[in-house]
Amino acid sequence: MKVDLRVEPQPLAPARFNWADVRRVLVVRLRSIGDTVLATPALSALRSFLPEAEIDILLEDWVAPLLEGFEDMNRVVTVERGNVAARARVAKELRSARYDVAFNLHGGTTSTILTRASGAKHRVGYKSYRYSRLYNHAAPPANDLWGKPMTHSVEQQLALLGWTGVPVSTRTLTHLAVTKEASDAVAEKLRAGGIDDDAPFALFHTAAAFETKQWAAENFARVAEYLASRNLRTVAIAAPFEVETIDALRQHSSAPVAAFTDLRLPEVTALAARSSLFVGNDSGIAHIASAVRVPSIVIFGSSNIEHWRPWANPLSEVVREELSCQPCPGYACAEFPHPECIRRVPVERVLQAIERIMKKADSLQQSAIR
Repeated sequence: MKVDLRVEPQPLAPARFNWADVRRVLVVRLRSIGDTVLATPALSALRSFLPEAEIDILLEDWVAPLLEGFEDMNRVVTVERGNVAARARVAKELRSARYDVAFNLHGGTTSTILTRASGAKHRVGYKSYRYSRLYNHAAPPANDLWGKPMTHSVEQQLALLGWTGVPVSTRTLTHLAVTKEASDAVAEKLRAGGIDDDAPFALFHTAAAFETKQWAAENFARVAEYLASRNLRTVAIAAPFEVETIDALRQHSSAPVAAFTDLRLPEVTALAARSSLFVGNDSGIAHIASAVRVPSIVIFGSSNIEHWRPWANPLSEVVREELSCQPCPGYACAEFPHPECIRRVPVERVLQAIERIMKKADSLQQSAIR
């Protein structure tokens, strides 16, 4: 079924059950920051379709704060990664909620078991999922549903809903809430770092999950120096266990770099929303920046761009060096002694992308003023 993406949201298939009887919906989306951000269009589609229903999402506990203030759901249920006893408690909690429908947007073993344990009358996943027999509604591939050879993670998640009769559209954006508490905390931390409330800055995220996705610190340093020449300060963020990436950036850069390694996820969102530009590796932080509509440059190495690029943000560009071995799982490079896909991305191309995006942002701002 080929869908006309120019029209309003529409189902991708006939309804699998009577939606008029649905009062409570569970969405299961375990794992990472990026996975959570990319699930927000699915939550929005459900809320538009079921404005009176209770819509809950199951997330891993460490990432759950990311959805503080998010309005397209009622409740976040959390589970601790790797804790068997916690899974049992969560399974009991889910079953007591008496969900009518449970969508598994993840597909891993834990998410499948918890979806089944919810006891939802209608349990929806893809046929390709492990233990797919535990679903009573198993969808064909998202590519087939959209009628296209490749799909983005957002499209894959929307397709699962669309297959059950929920109206969906690829125009549905990722989005996150910026809470007042987080915004005030970030403003205070920026002032303590010498950045006034009206001072522009670029947000850098120089860490990555794998070496195959991590651009060199000295390259980020050249970008920081270039932005400093344009009166744009650099603010870098990292998790506490990624501090060495901040240290390396500062070591290689002659431009000052303010840094935060202790932000809560809502504060990361607020900081991104306050920034004038995001520059970073393919990571969950890049998806946060896109969700709050920050002009973004995302440097890709091993990842599948079609599946993981920033979603529907006109002020974003992906920069990569194309190699025949891309994409790959990214855990380690199987073709070279070092991951050449990320190592070969030149600074000049990143700077050129910044120029294009900033000019486009300025043009859009001027158009809005007129």
